[in-house]
Amino acid sequence: MKQAAKLADRDSLVLEHLPLVKVIAARLRTTLPVHVDFDDLVHAGIMGLIDAANKFDSNKQVCFSSYAKHRIRGAILDSLRQLDWASRDMRRQQKQVEVATRELAATLQRNPSEAEVAQKLGIEEEQWRSMMLDLRSVGLVSASTRGSNESDDLPAPDFPCPPETHPDSICAHEEMRGVLGEVSRTLSERYQKVLRLYYTRDRTMKEIGLELGINESRVSQIHKSALEKMAIVMHDKGIDSIHAF
Repeated sequence: MKQAAKLADRDSLVLEHLPLVKVIAARLRTTLPVHVDFDDLVHAGIMGLIDAANKFDSNKQVCFSSYAKHRIRGAILDSLRQLDWASRDMRRQQKQVEVATRELAATLQRNPSEAEVAQKLGIEEEQWRSMMLDLRSVGLVSASTRGSNESDDLPAPDFPCPPETHPDSICAHEEMRGVLGEVSRTLSERYQKVLRLYYTRDRTMKEIGLELGINESRVSQIHKSALEKMAIVMHDKGIDSIHAF
């Protein structure tokens, strides 16, 4: 009977919060390449919601929606990390394009033309264009830039984006910023000011101490205590690590 009641409560939580999954998936979808399917995001989010319902502990006096939204986002981001956006062969081609383009740019002191990159790779221009279309379709290169050669009106190859600019990384970074901002507001104004000066204004502990009229050691103590308090609040929300994002 207890098990049946527990399952019923879980199912009730899941059904009640299904709209939350679509809201979160829709927000994340705006930062992702066009080929990422919205239904796939929703499916991953539902798995996260079910996991949250299974693990939720009402005794912690935490609102389920606050706890669940982090699990939902985490599940969606995990699915993006696991998604093979391009085959190994396409990633090998990506690397070849990057190396060839950088070498030509260094030699020519300008963006190389499509013909020059194709020649460097030992392929025909038509094959090069087909390759670039395939790479652009999965977001490995950008189609937003053009060469500086005025006689060439075709798009110049762009370099693959670094890991920190990948869609899932951007989403995770923005989500973490939002959570940290929310959690920091649970601290006293004095604690908030120390964190604000240290992290957003790049002040040293000594400079903060002079501004607040306290010694550097006390600033360090406040900083450490503030981070510990934030860690406790985040743990209560079901976030034990930034890797949840």
